[in-house]
Amino acid sequence: MDLTTNALNWFEIPVSDMDRAKKFYEEIFGFKMETQDMMGMKMAYFPADMMGGKVGGGLVESPYHKPSAEGTKVYLNANPDLGEVLNKVEAAGGGLAMPKTKISDEIGYMASFMDTEGNLVSLHSNG
Repeated sequence: MDLTTNALNWFEIPVSDMDRAKKFYEEIFGFKMETQDMMGMKMAYFPADMMGGKVGGGLVESPYHKPSAEGTKVYLNANPDLGEVLNKVEAAGGGLAMPKTKISDEIGYMASFMDTEGNLVSLHSNG
């Protein structure tokens, strides 16, 4: 790995109820997620142009994926203003864990929420 490559190339958010989790993420971000069964796992994908070098990831339901508020932290892109996404979390069945917080003028803002599956997920935006 060097400065020209992404440090992250794929992420998976574990879920215990794919339909509920997919609905939650589609509702708060306002996009549709494509689904697929692969190798005994149910998967729903976040939009990404992986062939164009963009990082991709998805929701995954399998015996090997256990939702948790502990462990690796994922920051999802909520540009231009994460407040728009965060304001939809509770109505979609999630909970607020950390309000919109300024990191710095150069870096932007962060916030965290609990999704419907019990995962602690964070957001980042420039504004």
